[in-house]
Amino acid sequence: MTQAALTISSKNYSSWSLRGWLLCRMAGLDFEEVLVEMNDDARQELLLLSPSVLVPRLTHDGVNVWDTLAIAEYLNEITPDAGLWPADIADRARCRAVSGEMHSGFHNLRSALPMNLKARHERFKIFSGARPDVERVKAIWTECLEASGGPWLFGANPTVADAMYAPVCSRFRTYAVELEPKLAAYADAVLAWPLMLEWTEGALAEPDEIVELEVEF
Repeated sequence: MTQAALTISSKNYSSWSLRGWLLCRMAGLDFEEVLVEMNDDARQELLLLSPSVLVPRLTHDGVNVWDTLAIAEYLNEITPDAGLWPADIADRARCRAVSGEMHSGFHNLRSALPMNLKARHERFKIFSGARPDVERVKAIWTECLEASGGPWLFGANPTVADAMYAPVCSRFRTYAVELEPKLAAYADAVLAWPLMLEWTEGALAEPDEIVELEVEF
């Protein structure tokens, strides 16, 4: 398969980079990681969502894709046997719906609980505006796990939905969000996923002086 490149930013802070990276690894894509250096200019461009540095961005066989769900769909087209989406049409529709909901929503959760894999709070007060987002995530996980039987949101194997919600699992751990046993077991399974462990190892190795952005990216 043609060598690909995935442009990402901080492994510690960039949840969208994590999602794109997980999807590429799940698809079995052979790709090179291209890191956007977090200097002041790049930071300002990222805050403005400049297309020149928007992350993640996949380059493969002359194609450039810079939206996470677009990356998922592209990967599904070039690796249809990877199982990124569930095989059942109803499950596939639900998987797309909950993935799209994460892609376009949960803005208060993103603002209140930014991804930071190096941090761990024993207690953290979530501001009232983000609580409905947290409860909605819990509801999605509950519905999916009850329907599929787990251990992943749509059954025996991870799908796009698990990649989309993986950063939320890390946020819930970082900020000590209480979960009922079934949901805690799911979050623990995601965090123990070898791909997540590999990404987290890279995040922990990042220099501490890297600048944290004030907004979700």
